[in-house]
Amino acid sequence: MEFEKIDIHELLPQQEPFVMVGKLCHFDMEKTITVTEIASDNIFVENGVFTASGIIENIAQTCAARIGYVNKYILKKGIQLGFIGAIRNLNLYRCPRIGEVIETSIITMEEIFGMTLVTATVKVGDEVIAESQMKIALSEMESQSNR
Repeated sequence: MEFEKIDIHELLPQQEPFVMVGKLCHFDMEKTITVTEIASDNIFVENGVFTASGIIENIAQTCAARIGYVNKYILKKGIQLGFIGAIRNLNLYRCPRIGEVIETSIITMEEIFGMTLVTATVKVGDEVIAESQMKIALSEMESQSNR
């Protein structure tokens, strides 16, 4: 499957203007990668830079894209709602500027009882700008917006 042809909106419970990922570029059960160009009208842009809150939401939505892909293309079911359960070891080296493209990679470390633990790396080109671990809790309910 050509991941970049997938409309990211089909994988996420979030809707505009709260969509913080651009395209799904890679998926396997261990690793998921999204790319996102930082737009000037993004709600997390302040003074020309994408804020730490935006980066955290981008990581969470990369997790959501992974879960959405699994649900839609593998399990053939609706999109589940997920919630950030914990953020650990967040290292933010710099915030990206308007027009920069960030690549967010998550590695799934563990999935158990509706919880997913990932490690995340956010890059601009070859430069790592953020790293973190995140725990995502999944709701049993499916999103009403993507049915």
